[in-house]
Parts: sequence; C-alpha cells; structure tokens
Amino acid sequence: MSEINFDEIRFDERGLIPAIVQNASTREVLTLAYMNRESLQRTIETKQTWFWSRSRNELWHKGATSGNTQEVVSLALDCDCDAIVVLVNPAGPACHTGAVSCFDLETRPEDLGPLLDQLYALIQSRERERPAGSYTTYLFEEGLDKILKKLGEESAETIIAAKNDDDGRLTAEVSDLIYHLLVLLVARGVSLAQVAEELQQRRRGQSEKRA
Repeated sequence: MSEINFDEIRFDERGLIPAIVQNASTREVLTLAYMNRESLQRTIETKQTWFWSRSRNELWHKGATSGNTQEVVSLALDCDCDAIVVLVNPAGPACHTGAVSCFDLETRPEDLGPLLDQLYALIQSRERERPAGSYTTYLFEEGLDKILKKLGEESAETIIAAKNDDDGRLTAEVSDLIYHLLVLLVARGVSLAQVAEELQQRRRGQSEKRA
C-alpha cells in the first residue's frame, strides 16, 4: 500500500479530507466519503476502509454490519494534498441501497469491466449469504470439484459453439463460461484486481520486448 505522509495532508477546518473510493480493477467510482486522521490511520492499519460520518459524528467501518467490506489496495493524495483517492477490492456493493456504486452511472453493454465487477460482487454475496434456491449457492455448497466440473462443461460447450456458424449461441456459451470462471475465482479467493495486475504485467513485458 502506498505510504501517506500525515504532515502533508491538508485537513479542512473540521479535521476532514474527502476520500474518493474507486474499484481497483475497473477504476469505477464507488463512493465519496470523508476521513479524519483517526479513520485514515485505521484504514492504513487494517487495510480496510474506515470513514468519519458527518451526520452521526462518529467513525464507521465500511461493511462492519453488511459484510460489504473494501480491501484497500492503495492510497494517493492529490496535488494539493486536500483530497485522497482510495483504490479498493470491494467485497460487495458500495452503496447502502445495494447498488455497486453510489453514483447512478449508466453501464453500457460494451463496458465489460464494470459488468464483470458487478457480477463478481454478486457472486461474493451469494457465497457469503447462501440464499436458498440460488444456483450460485448450489455450486458453492457442492464444492470446488463441482465448480471445476461445470467450468469444464462450459468450456467444451463454448468450443462446440465456436465450430458452428451461430454467433448468438457462441455469445451465450461464452457468457456461461465467464460466469462459472468468476465462481471459481471467488471460491479460490482470487480477485479481479489480481487478474488485471497479471495481465498488466504481461502487457508491460510484451512492450519491453518490442522496445
């Protein structure tokens, strides 16, 4: 995690600094909250987000009651040192309404990154809450071997669909494959940010080879 120099921070007259929370893998803005010195210190120490509630006049730990915690990846001050960006791996929705983000930004179908993040967060909540009648719950309760079996089946069906001249079928099978792959990642505790970092490293490696 990035080091923050408290002596550089320009807290306002109430001792607060605005904190912009973004998804580390998609860079989607999740929420805008406020931190004071104590909540920022706890955020650094616990590697989970803590904020200062201006309405309740108290510290609050994101996800303490809902389970929708935010694992902190990095912290960065802006050029004036009076605002902070917090990159996180969310373990569920950021908004109290149940929405992934507190900002009502329309997600277009081509914005695959945010869609994957939303699906990943939903799968995480299914693993945690295990609602009855959910197919995702069924997969988690059956265990890793079942998840791997389904992933293999979906891989084979994707290959078969690709051999046929049916884009609609291929699209459906790829969607099933992606879903089951995300279930596997959640089951093994691998985040989308880890996958994104691996892809970034590979891209940097290829760029260096071409240079």
